[in-house]
Amino acid sequence: MRFDVFTLLPEVFPSYLDSSILNRARQRGLLDVRVHNIRDWTLDRHHVTDDLPYGGGGGMVMKVEPMFAAVESILGTPPACPVIMLTPQGRVFNQKVADELSTQPHLALICGRYEGIDERIRTHLISDEISIGDFVLTGGELPALILIDALARLVPGVLGDPDGAADDSHASGLLEYPHYTRPPEFRGWQVPEILLSGDHAKIARWRREQSLLRTRLRRPDMLEKADLSETDHKFLEKISKEKPSDQII
Repeated sequence: MRFDVFTLLPEVFPSYLDSSILNRARQRGLLDVRVHNIRDWTLDRHHVTDDLPYGGGGGMVMKVEPMFAAVESILGTPPACPVIMLTPQGRVFNQKVADELSTQPHLALICGRYEGIDERIRTHLISDEISIGDFVLTGGELPALILIDALARLVPGVLGDPDGAADDSHASGLLEYPHYTRPPEFRGWQVPEILLSGDHAKIARWRREQSLLRTRLRRPDMLEKADLSETDHKFLEKISKEKPSDQII
């Protein structure tokens, strides 16, 4: 999967992209991230990418010319892939959106800065707008990294466990079940016996029930949209009659 990132702060990206899973994915050719400095497409000696807003007001606005020049120089006219602006005005990013975008082999990400962008960029260049939440950051670089990270995990072969992404919280519509590893006992706290039993069918059911329980206790709103079986519904009816303190491991 390829990402072309357009930013005024290209130095933000290498430290994260050169680490851990994303770095290995890039080395194996599963992930291709190309970071472009928008200032390289300015024509003045000071490489100015912003100007005062028409109509007055505080802050500066990202100029239209260098943005179009940068994107069209790399991606062609019209752009050869979806162009996404990271902005608080976009649709909110979640796992469903990540699944949707992961089907694209190539995406361009525009990182906004300053007070905002020239509206002609929004209306004539970008094809989608994504927000990572209802809050404001100083720029789109961190949201771009979040998008890259979330989508990279869905690329086949990036994760060591081929089923790892499917088991994660939100991927199945539920929160993930509890995890344990060695030692089996620590300060008197025991690993649930069922995880040591070797009975994979019982372990799978226990994990499903723990996901249902954890989701009901922490994010009950997710259950309204989750794909639940009849067995799941019976389990939820059962625990609804129990005390919360009896349900938590």
